[in-house]
Amino acid sequence: MTLDGEALEQLGKRVRAGGAEKYHAANAARGKLFARERIALLVDEGSFVEDGLYANALADGLPADGVVTGAASIDGRPVCLMANDSTVKAGSWGARTVEKIIRIIERAYASGLPMVYLVDSAGARITDQVDLFPGRRGAGKIFWNQVRASGSIPQVCALFGPSAAGGAYIPAFCDVVAMVDGNASMYLGSDRMVEMVTGEKTTLEEMGGARVHCAESGVGHFLCKTEADALDVVRRYLSYLPANWTQPPPAAPAVAAPTSVDLAGLVPASERQAFDMRRYVKGLLDADSFLEIQALWAKELTVGFGRLDGQVVGVVANNSMFKGGVLFVDSADKATRFVQLCDAFNVPLLFLSDVPGFMVGTAVEKQGIIRHGAKMITAISEATVPKICVVVRKAYGAGLYAMAGPGFEPDATIALPTAKIAVMGAEAAVNAVYANKIAAIADPDERAAFVAERRAAYEQDIDLVRLASELVVDAIVEPGDLRADLVRRFAAARGKDRGFSRRRHGVTPV
Repeated sequence: MTLDGEALEQLGKRVRAGGAEKYHAANAARGKLFARERIALLVDEGSFVEDGLYANALADGLPADGVVTGAASIDGRPVCLMANDSTVKAGSWGARTVEKIIRIIERAYASGLPMVYLVDSAGARITDQVDLFPGRRGAGKIFWNQVRASGSIPQVCALFGPSAAGGAYIPAFCDVVAMVDGNASMYLGSDRMVEMVTGEKTTLEEMGGARVHCAESGVGHFLCKTEADALDVVRRYLSYLPANWTQPPPAAPAVAAPTSVDLAGLVPASERQAFDMRRYVKGLLDADSFLEIQALWAKELTVGFGRLDGQVVGVVANNSMFKGGVLFVDSADKATRFVQLCDAFNVPLLFLSDVPGFMVGTAVEKQGIIRHGAKMITAISEATVPKICVVVRKAYGAGLYAMAGPGFEPDATIALPTAKIAVMGAEAAVNAVYANKIAAIADPDERAAFVAERRAAYEQDIDLVRLASELVVDAIVEPGDLRADLVRRFAAARGKDRGFSRRRHGVTPV
């Protein structure tokens, strides 16, 4: 078929318009943007170059085969992207859809560019399953490419609608997922399928909605009110990361820490009293630079990106406001993945420790707290980026190890004057060693005096100056001097050797 310029222009116009107007109207009623509008909001104006515009152009009602792919720039930095068009067969996948997605991921990987996924898809078209599902260039190749690209290039997903069945693995293989509350969902089987298989009656929102995945399952990382918010998360997330694993994170102009936060005043004298470590992090970093990741999940641990004097750092911090800052199964997994993310993309790690240790008890043992804790400690051990451990208040038991303590080759272990490092806290230690003797003392005053004496002896044994004198900690730093000290230490560690072990890869404690 020969096309003149006008015919080609009309064909392109029809394809770019997407599906029927009624589908556009239905999406707009739910606060959803058209796929091409999402791209326009995300990327630099005029920078988008599209590939595969005419995919399935000869078919009826399948413009671009329901997915837009191409390259663009975000804040002047090149990226590759795909965007499901939910006005075309609900964004479902056909054979050309799959091929376009595979090709753009391959291009991102080959070019060393971040890959952005704007997802809104009902999953595979069952009518096309033989063409799109089982073959060497079938849907499985999408996930194979995502796994190959993982840790080589940043992969970030904004989820605006469903991501169904096998398609749910596109977000799962991304570094982070931003989900729009009320519209976004991820699920392996629809509510109808669940009822048919298990008898359970549920809804997509209850089973796989944005709030479920961001607060309970941990598959989602950012819960967003609007699509514009989700696109802003994508833009901000990429601003902390290099284009690929071979490059350093992008520096920014240095910004002073906020003067309104008193770091010394934030930490209570009593270790029994909780405080919000998120405020401490924000008071330490460049003002307004902290991007918290998974803020609603496993809140006893705070992780995220920020800047120190303009340089990117990844922060892992215990938060005693939630579950006393104790490490649980989910918080161990949260830390593991974030540490691996930072190590993959050359982001130095700052650990702020206020940890009583890992949780104990029947429930967590059945959940596998030992293996999940082992995964976290494995990630800390394998991380070769500059890493600094700051003991803000306490580091007890294996919590010291999980927060990159001295045995894990941090570039420095810094203690604040409020710090305590021990196998366990004084009260627990005295009770563990002297429980029978304490119980045998009938007189309350005598018992209290005995406990106080033993506590004092234990506190002397773990005295901070003693730990510094024996080189367990490298420095004792006043809170007001901590930021400047960290800036100097991270600068000195920037060129460190990244070698770790003579091997192909370790065996993860799954």
